[in-house]
Amino acid sequence: MPVLRHSPPLPPVMAALCALLATGCAWTPQPAQAPVAQATPAPAPVPAPAPEAVPTPAPAPSTGGNVAGQARSFSTQHATYTAVDFDTLPGWSRDDFAESWDAFRSSCGVLSKRAAAWREVCDRAGRVDGKNNNAIRGFYEREFSVYQIRDDDRSPRGVVTGYFEPEIKGSRSYSPPFIYPVYAQPEDMLFLDARAIPAGAKGTVVGEVQGRNVTIRRGLSTREMGSAGFYTLDLTGLNRDALDRRVRLRADGRRLLPYYTRAEIETKGAPNARVIAFVDNASALYEMQVQGSGRIRLPGGEMIHVGYAEQNGQPFRPTVAKASTGRPKGVRVRGSSIELEIDDDDESDIQAGVLTRGFTLARPIKSGAVAVPGQRATAPLSGSGIQDPSYVFFREVDKKAESSVGALGVPLTAGRSIAVDPRSTPLGYPVFVSTQQPNSAKPMQRLTLAQDTGGAIRGAIRADYFFGSGPDAANSARRMKQPGQMWLLLPRGLKVAASTASGVRVRGAGLGLPECLVPDEGSCVEN
Repeated sequence: MPVLRHSPPLPPVMAALCALLATGCAWTPQPAQAPVAQATPAPAPVPAPAPEAVPTPAPAPSTGGNVAGQARSFSTQHATYTAVDFDTLPGWSRDDFAESWDAFRSSCGVLSKRAAAWREVCDRAGRVDGKNNNAIRGFYEREFSVYQIRDDDRSPRGVVTGYFEPEIKGSRSYSPPFIYPVYAQPEDMLFLDARAIPAGAKGTVVGEVQGRNVTIRRGLSTREMGSAGFYTLDLTGLNRDALDRRVRLRADGRRLLPYYTRAEIETKGAPNARVIAFVDNASALYEMQVQGSGRIRLPGGEMIHVGYAEQNGQPFRPTVAKASTGRPKGVRVRGSSIELEIDDDDESDIQAGVLTRGFTLARPIKSGAVAVPGQRATAPLSGSGIQDPSYVFFREVDKKAESSVGALGVPLTAGRSIAVDPRSTPLGYPVFVSTQQPNSAKPMQRLTLAQDTGGAIRGAIRADYFFGSGPDAANSARRMKQPGQMWLLLPRGLKVAASTASGVRVRGAGLGLPECLVPDEGSCVEN
């Protein structure tokens, strides 16, 4: 992952002033200033329906941190959240909420097990008529507070892209042209919690392997270090920036090393990983890895559905195509975010590279055979020519599933599920997105559910629409790269962004602020 930049310290007087300004307080929401006008002005808001026989929840008393519905604004390292009224959301009154209701209920199945505030909200959702648009809108307005997301520079504008479920031709057995393996999660992959590495520790430490987990051990005698289960681990070069704070490792003799890079997997094979299938196109396989799921059509017509299982722990560094000026097309790295610039992609750009999730990926310059355990290469081993060190492993999913399963663990809904950066937008939460349709100025404003993520999705105001599967979905997703704004719906009374007393934002940098809006062991944890 990119290295986070730090701003120089401020003079004491300025630091004190910033700390004072950053202090939050409880409040009663008031009408907020309307956001920037959209291409198509929103009509007068439809009056909210009369409440059902369901009591409006009272916000829980604040006992530290920030509470949704009480705090007017709060910040994390990557974003700032400002409370607004629902009727200021462009297109809110026109949305068809019934289209997203099933997706919301799927999120409830996960979130209700994690927080009391969500459990109560989801219980009351069970008494809402899921086909009544006014009833659903009234439910959201009673149960949630809405906050506009701004990035660490307080800008409300970001980029909205699209993704889809690709389909590749393949075979269960190795037979040219089906020579590129689709690997399942390796059995030799080990995991170390990066938070367990002693602060300031450098050089070599001792790690104890128990099952798949590695524990840092200190104070061992020479005799103990020689026992089975203990390995040396060089901390140099470890990637500790994964959102789940897990370092992926492998054992090599009595040493622990970072797990294999893409180049190593392609030129040496992955003997400890089961091959799900073999496909005929290295670029299509890489696109499926970037998308995070896909379908493999076998010669007899059978379809294998695969979903994300694991990643090799290496940073996501795609080889981006260059414009005629020689500069990378529409992407730059700033701090811990991957920022996409809106550019004018035309057919020639699309033919020159693979357009996916907002990136125009360069086609491999060379393409040779990759190593497959137990098989003789049909061409000199040179790998796929893809330079990105990251590598995604898959798992077979239920053949009866009608859609991909996202990072939240629920099936994705075409047009209503989005992939987000879980540091700023927690998985499972409702998000209202205002953007434009692919290659069009026509507004696309709707309530979505944050149910997926991905290595290419980094940034506070960053949404990736799931368009589904098939040629039409692929065409729309590849051409989706539009400016957008995002509003996050938080259950009233939910504790969020529990910053330290000294938390302050200075020129885009969050000092003493939490990294995750809502910590979650499966997607974003504090360092």
